[in-house]
Amino acid sequence: MLRQCLLKLSVPTSGEGFVDLTADLNREISASGLDTGVAVLACLHTSCSLTINENADPRVLADLATYLRALVPEEGVKPISGQGGLRAYSHADEGPDDMPAHIRTALTCTSLSLSFQNRRLLLGIWQAVYLWEHRRFGSTRQLSFHLIGDS
Repeated sequence: MLRQCLLKLSVPTSGEGFVDLTADLNREISASGLDTGVAVLACLHTSCSLTINENADPRVLADLATYLRALVPEEGVKPISGQGGLRAYSHADEGPDDMPAHIRTALTCTSLSLSFQNRRLLLGIWQAVYLWEHRRFGSTRQLSFHLIGDS
């Protein structure tokens, strides 16, 4: 018989970077009593995102962050054609990292659907689930974690 469980998780961040959620998510799945099913993880913010990526070599995460900062610089945007100057973002209500964080979130994922079996996420050996904070300063982020499965 299928059952479901809907949780809200609070994740503290210390500023721009990655927070490995894998152990916490597996702990919640195990506590739910569900053995096999689907988990839907959703970020309830517009300036951070979710990713599944390398968990063995921290240089992978550093390179990802460097790439996204280069793709979406804090100073503003230049035309893709290369013609014309830098245009500052018009939205900067919460500081100069505000609009770049929104763009970075739009280019990445804010939700993930993941299978679980034997009360653990089905991930590859070198994979982990991360919250990717796009703001410079720390925050407490809220996630919804919806589990549907059987015991």
